[in-house]
Amino acid sequence: MNKFSSRPLGRTDLRLSTLGLGAAALAGLYDPVDDATAAATLQAAWDQDLRFIDTAPFYGYTRSERRVGAFLAGRRRAGYVLATKVGRLMTPDPSVQCGSDGWANPLPYRPVFDYSYSGVMRSFQDSLLRLGVERIDILLVHDIGRLTHGELHEVHWRALTQGGGFRALEELRNQGLVRAIGLGVNEWEIAEEALAAAPLDCVLLAGRYTLLEQGALHFLDACAAAGVGVIVGGPFNSGLLAGQAKYNYGSVPPDVMARARALASVCAEFKVPLEAAALNFPLAHSAVTSVLVGMRSPEQVQANADWARRPLPAELWQALRARHLIHPEAPLPAGSVKEG
Repeated sequence: MNKFSSRPLGRTDLRLSTLGLGAAALAGLYDPVDDATAAATLQAAWDQDLRFIDTAPFYGYTRSERRVGAFLAGRRRAGYVLATKVGRLMTPDPSVQCGSDGWANPLPYRPVFDYSYSGVMRSFQDSLLRLGVERIDILLVHDIGRLTHGELHEVHWRALTQGGGFRALEELRNQGLVRAIGLGVNEWEIAEEALAAAPLDCVLLAGRYTLLEQGALHFLDACAAAGVGVIVGGPFNSGLLAGQAKYNYGSVPPDVMARARALASVCAEFKVPLEAAALNFPLAHSAVTSVLVGMRSPEQVQANADWARRPLPAELWQALRARHLIHPEAPLPAGSVKEG
């Protein structure tokens, strides 16, 4: 089996596999995942040479970090790239119930937003303990923005920009405890503001530059020009491009469903799985380092690896563009994810 290629993350010295494992699903997003299945999924990803793993304290209310840490115990630290996040402190709370924030069986902790200097530092130290590592490769500010916080956005933004949150990230990077800093968000507009406010290395942008929607195209162009790496999360738009009736973690608007069906129809003409096109498309942009996919079973790992490695005809992309299903200025893949 050929290894997945790796790409540099912006100006940093990090290289990420072009397909990465998002560890939210392993923590029981919507449906439970037991310990044995989670471990088997991580092992399957490792066997497929997926060496980029993204987690967060929020996922399963610390369950994801604990499972990832247990799997990585004893493995050579230079052999993988690990990302986690700050912005929420996890406080013990025995009243937490199944289904909180979409987690099927969360651990008994309650997330409390804290983007301040002390909050970032404490979150980082807690993550080191749960993950069992001495450093984090990529540390991301999680879910800052108006989409998450609404009228409280300015309060949290001040904590990040004036209360020392960004300063804490820079200190950790300067000390060598973190190799890259950035944002993990679902809205490109706040990432644009953040890049103007702090010297960030990367952005994990979920669901906003995919086969389904390319509204963030010009933001990605700006990232490429500035040497900021982009990790594309949610390439299936919460599962819509993988056969699930979800979009942005909720129900699917009729116009979005119509567009997804049109994409599927064109892919079917070329005998290409829609999922394969969705995984390959974002990587055509020069800013994109890796596509991050949530996986909850070894079978899903195998399926995603097969889709990502599948050779795709150039004519497919031309047909999608001709039918106005891809932004006219979006870069088009030449073929499959390169291997080697």
